[in-house]
Amino acid sequence: MNSKIDPAQSASSGGDIVKYAIAAVLVLGGLFVWFWFSAAEHAGQLGAWGPQLRGLAVAVGLIAGALVFLTSGKGRDLREFLSESRFELRKVVWPTRQETTRMTWVVIAVVVILSLILAGFDFFVKWAIELFLNFGR
Repeated sequence: MNSKIDPAQSASSGGDIVKYAIAAVLVLGGLFVWFWFSAAEHAGQLGAWGPQLRGLAVAVGLIAGALVFLTSGKGRDLREFLSESRFELRKVVWPTRQETTRMTWVVIAVVVILSLILAGFDFFVKWAIELFLNFGR
């Protein structure tokens, strides 16, 4: 694994904090447009394309915020983590279709058997409680 823990880089620099703030403002700006123009008194300002423009504003805000975030230190760490995760997923030996189908049937059979056993216990406990409660009648 290529992950490095470097405490010196874990602290956010001033530039990163500004990038986080800009990313948050972009996302919140898109959400603001969505909610501002959803009100009846402002909805007419966008015309017939109101819902589409509101959705576009949210999408642009989210994408722009994500792009700004990815240029920060934590964004670089995130990109490195995702790259390493993708590399590790290539090493996984995935089961074949036949193995997956076989194991699915095993799980279904075990679930059915255990549910029947629990139903039997439930029936027995119910019978015993009714017998105990009706003992003196």
